[in-house]
Amino acid sequence: MSRRIKISKREVVPDHRFSDKLVTQFVSCLMKNGKRSVAETILYTAMGDVEKKSGEPGLDMFHKAVSNVKPVLEVRSRRVGGATYQVPVEVRADRRTALAIRWLILYASSRSGNTMADRLSAEFLAATNSEGGAIKKKEDTHKMAEANKAFAHFRW
Repeated sequence: MSRRIKISKREVVPDHRFSDKLVTQFVSCLMKNGKRSVAETILYTAMGDVEKKSGEPGLDMFHKAVSNVKPVLEVRSRRVGGATYQVPVEVRADRRTALAIRWLILYASSRSGNTMADRLSAEFLAATNSEGGAIKKKEDTHKMAEANKAFAHFRW
């Protein structure tokens, strides 16, 4: 039996503008060098831009973008005997959200545009329309899991 203490999840405090925990989580991932107010400004500006371009509420578009990017399956390396297999497994709910946020920020920062807010709003719009870099990453992850479906019996 393990002697390690179960680590409890830290409670995420909702942000002050939308009272939404997902927004807080996104801001925390977007933040660099502890500059939370800068990250909040970038996200709120991006949400405002999305609202102007699409005509729908920015928060709804943000939630739709994140939910479209969430992966269902991924591959994990599993060593059996002398061989290493890529075994497809379902992604836990909290990891799904974390991956979606990470991919949105990664592909938004690699886009061309003047400010990070512009790039982030463009990535949100692309993700809500099921296109863009983050959606491509999700589809590639699913294709990899589908291709290695034969090794599903090695799941642990």
